[in-house]
Amino acid sequence: MKTIIKIMAIGTLCLPFVSCEKYLDKTPDEDMTLDKVFTNQEWTDQFLAHIYSWCPTEANFADDGGAWRSPFVGGSDEMEIAFGGAYSHQINSGAWNTSDINRSPIWNETYMAVRKVNHFLENLDKVPNAGQELKTRWRGEGHFMRAYHHFLSFRAYGPIVLLDKSLEMTDDLLSYTRQPVDVCVDFIVNECDIAVQHLPTDYFNNTNLFGRATSIAAKALKSRVLLYAASPLYNGNTDYAGFVDAEGRPLISQTSDLEKWKRAADAALDCITEAEASGYGLYDQNPNKVENYREIFTANFNKEQLFVKPLNQYDHYLWCDDPISLGGYSIINPTQEMVDAYEMADGTAPISGYDSDGIPIVNPASGYQEEGYAATADEQGRWPSGVRNMFVNREPRFYASINFPGQYWKTNQDGTPHELAFWYDGIDGRRFAGSDYCKTGYLMRKLVNERSTRLYPSFFVNQSVWVYFRLGEQYLNYAEAINEYEQSPAKAYPYVNAIRKRAGLPDLPEGLSYMEMRDRIKHERQIELAFETHRFFDVRRWKDAEASQNQPIHSLNINEGAHKQDDAFYKRIVVENRVFESPKHYLFPLHRDEINKNPERLIQNPGW
Repeated sequence: MKTIIKIMAIGTLCLPFVSCEKYLDKTPDEDMTLDKVFTNQEWTDQFLAHIYSWCPTEANFADDGGAWRSPFVGGSDEMEIAFGGAYSHQINSGAWNTSDINRSPIWNETYMAVRKVNHFLENLDKVPNAGQELKTRWRGEGHFMRAYHHFLSFRAYGPIVLLDKSLEMTDDLLSYTRQPVDVCVDFIVNECDIAVQHLPTDYFNNTNLFGRATSIAAKALKSRVLLYAASPLYNGNTDYAGFVDAEGRPLISQTSDLEKWKRAADAALDCITEAEASGYGLYDQNPNKVENYREIFTANFNKEQLFVKPLNQYDHYLWCDDPISLGGYSIINPTQEMVDAYEMADGTAPISGYDSDGIPIVNPASGYQEEGYAATADEQGRWPSGVRNMFVNREPRFYASINFPGQYWKTNQDGTPHELAFWYDGIDGRRFAGSDYCKTGYLMRKLVNERSTRLYPSFFVNQSVWVYFRLGEQYLNYAEAINEYEQSPAKAYPYVNAIRKRAGLPDLPEGLSYMEMRDRIKHERQIELAFETHRFFDVRRWKDAEASQNQPIHSLNINEGAHKQDDAFYKRIVVENRVFESPKHYLFPLHRDEINKNPERLIQNPGW
């Protein structure tokens, strides 16, 4: 009898069946067996809850480890992680390799979760006294989880092994090999379609089920995977012409198919239509556009959130976002390039490019000023007086997302607003820090509940969630896919403009070509979806990474500055010269031990 706590290595896949004993009570003299789990409705539901726990804690951008974290935000040009042990540094320097890739154990842990899902789906009908309605929902959740964990593997590795049943030691384990991307996508889409048939659209009237999968979540996942499949990385990518399996099948399509964009557009529009018919919508509850955008992520289970992970009072990422003088680690640092990407309040771009030394080329039509300081504070509180002019009159999402020098954040011990002082001699600056200090002169404000405190006035952490899917993404998915399919921006305009209107920005200019709309959508995704684990994969699926990620990233000069208006502090300096090798770095490598188990049939990704 297989027990829940038994560890099994399954052939070419690392598939230990990790213990559920923290979720399932055991009798004093025996391990809880699979057969035992499915004799009890509560135990079965807890087994399913344990599968949800394997959804990655993407809010943690810095650390390695189990229930794997997210090296993706720090591994893109939107962020620098100050903690020297973050795996994102390996990615950014080009030093990551097939020996250390298990520091981000995506391959291992997605298949751990898939194995649990398969056990669940194969046994749920055995549960006595569980009504058909409950079993139907359970089945839908199981198929969603199987689709989602396959997707997590797919987005990192491309072609993956597909598992729709539990493996036994008697199986021909070497026969399980990586499948072509189009086969993988069809498998994930089919699992989503099955989930849709079994799941309700929402749990608005049953808060006990918040965080569980719905049919809308399944449609959102289908939309995203089809968008990826239609993109240049997977749709006719001749850079991978030699990437074939043991039978000679191309693992990535060599022929571009415009219909893949239509399939992606249809899926996104279906998700939007069904979601809005069910009561979901773009979150637009607060007339203050800065606070409204922040509340998308801090107002738990709001109508824009389609699938989330309840983090309860998980606090580590909150302390990574706080300055050192408030007891934080100052680890999560947006890059200067990310700061520059935000528009002005009137929708114009402040920076039109950079010269060979990384000096910004200011767009004169924007009114942006790199020099000088604000004489007065903003009436709406977006910036205080005395801050650098480069932080003045930017779009609302900038103030909701970026904590900049001189901005106020939380409160001091005496209850006064805390001024962020990242210059060298400032209380949040490098002079007074240990090994962790703000490396760029900026901290991330987005995703963080300002009411959570570590030191002042007392320790308190708000309940929080991590948003995997939200309706705003679906608007941008549809806009991108329909623009690419029809090679006309007409149908994309309303969806991009809806996102911009919600953000307090004017509509896009009329008369854009479809290529110009493509660039606008890419930019809109960079800003609207910043720090949500999209940028890393977007620049790869677009095949833009070899340009955008193979550049130096910059910061303010944290090694200088005696006070807030010390010009020396605002000089841009290079933080890191980042490396991106094409086509090698477009896909994660498999760990060499996995390849060594079946070197003739388990194919490594190109370049590794």
